[in-house]
Amino acid sequence: MKNIILIFSFLLIICLQAQNRIIPADTVVTTNHTTKIKGITVNFEAQTGTQPVWNKEGKPIATLFYTYYRRTDQKNESQRPLIFSFNGGPGSASVWMHVAYTGPRILKIDEEGYPVQPYGYKNNPNSILDVADIVFINPVNTGYSRMLEVDGKMPDRKLFFGINEDITYLAEWLTTFVSRKERWESPKYLIGESYGGTRVMGLSAALQESQWMYLNGVIMVSPADYKVIRVGGPVSSALNLPYYAAAAWFHNKLPARLQQKDLTEVLPEVEDYTINTVIPTLAKGGFIDEEEKIEVANKMAEYSGLSLSSVIQNNLDIPTRFFWKDLLRDQGKTIGRLDSRYLGIDRKDAGVGPDYSAELTSWLHSFTPAINHYIRTELNFSTDIKYNMFGPVRPWNNDNDNTREDLRRAMAENPYLKVLFQSGYYDGATTYFNAKYTMWQVDPSGKMKDRFSFKGYRSGHMMYLRNEDLIKANDDLRSFIQASLSNGKAAKY
Repeated sequence: MKNIILIFSFLLIICLQAQNRIIPADTVVTTNHTTKIKGITVNFEAQTGTQPVWNKEGKPIATLFYTYYRRTDQKNESQRPLIFSFNGGPGSASVWMHVAYTGPRILKIDEEGYPVQPYGYKNNPNSILDVADIVFINPVNTGYSRMLEVDGKMPDRKLFFGINEDITYLAEWLTTFVSRKERWESPKYLIGESYGGTRVMGLSAALQESQWMYLNGVIMVSPADYKVIRVGGPVSSALNLPYYAAAAWFHNKLPARLQQKDLTEVLPEVEDYTINTVIPTLAKGGFIDEEEKIEVANKMAEYSGLSLSSVIQNNLDIPTRFFWKDLLRDQGKTIGRLDSRYLGIDRKDAGVGPDYSAELTSWLHSFTPAINHYIRTELNFSTDIKYNMFGPVRPWNNDNDNTREDLRRAMAENPYLKVLFQSGYYDGATTYFNAKYTMWQVDPSGKMKDRFSFKGYRSGHMMYLRNEDLIKANDDLRSFIQASLSNGKAAKY
């Protein structure tokens, strides 16, 4: 009887342990691969694993899941650029750029980025792994990254979920990573998409001033600048007009005078009108002269593809959600938020905004199966933890957002540091003209403007989903990396 009790107790312990889903705090799985990029064979190693975040007492309070791609057929690693890649949200995993843009494998999708079955992935012949090693990083609660218990208690969420909190722990994590992988000599870059733009602007200064790690480049892909997006007002509202024109042009909703031109011919005209007319007009608010209001409303209707009545009824201040609903209302369709090439169908045509984001539901079709399958079968990393495409990070502390100034200061302190902006014309969430405006505002003195560059693409938030732009955007990254290497030049003004 005693033996039966012991056996039962042992089995009970095993069952209870089996029910605990945990991610190892510090582990790595290494695999070796070969691919072809730009027609050249590239041998590389993939290190997939977790690395802790420690508290002041040196105890692990979280672990971050990462994938590190390192080319293995290069002799001098000290001269090889290293890129740290972040997506946004906040709360988004690094999946998007990992398996659709810069990594060695990309989704099986059609030429314009729409999902096709069977889902899967394929070699990326345009990956920048030929010129740089890449680390895809998942902040806390994204991907497989999680908080860890300390002395039987979970750490305070406030340590991670905020603009400055996020920057602080990631800067220290990156420093540990660079030391572990012996990459201090390498030229270093940050790339951040969407909220990742805010993140890498802040990290540029935090790395230099707190970790003494100096960068060669910062790349912002469809960046979110909350100094504009969440502030509202005449500038924030007016900056949407060039995007409206781009989306309307794509859907053939502009008048013939504009529709017959190429998109890149139309946009400079709308940008000029936005800066010189729409912003000062909206600044007058309800005290604008009626004749002037009608004149500007007519022009905004012409550029946006909306009716004159829609523009006037919104007091010239057209919400993006209304635009996504109204542009194709007469056709019974809505357009996507992050990529306005995508179409949706609502329950009813009436209303002031779409029922759902047409583009995001489309993307999740192909991304979710691909990343889960890829990590398990090719990178050989297995866990019962769910891969969070979007993780629980709310509430998010947006106080004291000085990231734009952080980037300016980092550039002033570091003559090597250059910045590239990449945006899709059809992105309605973080619009291309908003990105241009951010670029103009980083350095009010204008003394460093020759160190900024902007590239636009005929797609949306994830411009790389469209194959033509995947090729162009990766080539633009290659050119930027080459132009920002020191090549023996001293870091001085």
